[in-house]
Amino acid sequence: MTQQPAPSRTENLNVTGFTPLVTPHDLKARHALTPAAEGVVLQGRQAAQDILHGRDDRLLVVVGPCSIHDFDQAVEYARKLAVLREQVRDTLEVQMRVYVDKPRTTIGWRGFLLDPDMDGSNDMNRGLERTREVMLKVTEMGLPVATELLDPFAPQYLFDIVSWACLGARTTESQTHRAMSSAVSAPMGFKNGTGGGIKLAVDAIVAASHPHAFFTIDDDGRACIVHTRGNPDGHVILRGGRNSPNYTPNFVKEAADLMTAAGLTPAVMVDCSHANSGSDYTRQNLIFRDVLHQVQAGTKALRGVMLESNLNAGKQSIPRDITQLKAGVSVTDACIAWDETEKLLSEADALLKGR
Repeated sequence: MTQQPAPSRTENLNVTGFTPLVTPHDLKARHALTPAAEGVVLQGRQAAQDILHGRDDRLLVVVGPCSIHDFDQAVEYARKLAVLREQVRDTLEVQMRVYVDKPRTTIGWRGFLLDPDMDGSNDMNRGLERTREVMLKVTEMGLPVATELLDPFAPQYLFDIVSWACLGARTTESQTHRAMSSAVSAPMGFKNGTGGGIKLAVDAIVAASHPHAFFTIDDDGRACIVHTRGNPDGHVILRGGRNSPNYTPNFVKEAADLMTAAGLTPAVMVDCSHANSGSDYTRQNLIFRDVLHQVQAGTKALRGVMLESNLNAGKQSIPRDITQLKAGVSVTDACIAWDETEKLLSEADALLKGR
């Protein structure tokens, strides 16, 4: 039940109500991490760490929908990807994008976590429940979960299931998110800023690798201060900038050199979408293939690649009647279809086997 704020002349003047939220402890008790799923999480983290630090010469591939908006369709996609993951495991470490919390430039649907019914009701209790359910379902298929860190409280509810995480272009510069990243138990990617500056991402990695203290909640939902030791597994994600893409060898070298100068292991991932593709999903395959050829040519710092992919190609607006949504089509950034995804990953496997 939503509670009305107490009358005051100085606070809560723009607040219309407070809704109690489930505690992390209670949510985890209802949807517990099984021993099998825990093994998948740990294996996914270890594989990503080994690739990023050069102990494993496979390519880390983070692939999946721009955002999850339908539980059943996410599970259907995961089933297909879990099969493909096994087929290409000798050359690729495939982890599924399960992105549920979306940053917006102005306003718009903010993701499955915050508005799972896509109707503006913002039933976040249901969003937490369904998000944890879908992450567990994906993991129990043997498929590690990758996601974006955005909401400050979300990690306490969900990040025991996450094998890889990242900060987006809008949050990499945020001190709050850099400190939060220092607490994450999984490897963290940091995207360059929307303007294209790579040093911003490297600075974020350095910051997140050090100890921090910040406000959060514990598993019982109590406000607390958390003290961290720092995250040693940060890496740069090149996503392009306002004026140009940045996936080509000169930009990869720039990122690697900046990381080396900062005392970090040079580890670079390329995002095939966003500004690198000019927001044209039909160009993702070009960037993906360019990355493969750079890896094949011996670019050691290039450790990963990201694709936005869904069951069907393109994107759609959210209609007033959500029963009219087209199945398997993104409601945020446009994605390539499953058939093309399967083709690209199989092509990568064949090419990298020949190194």
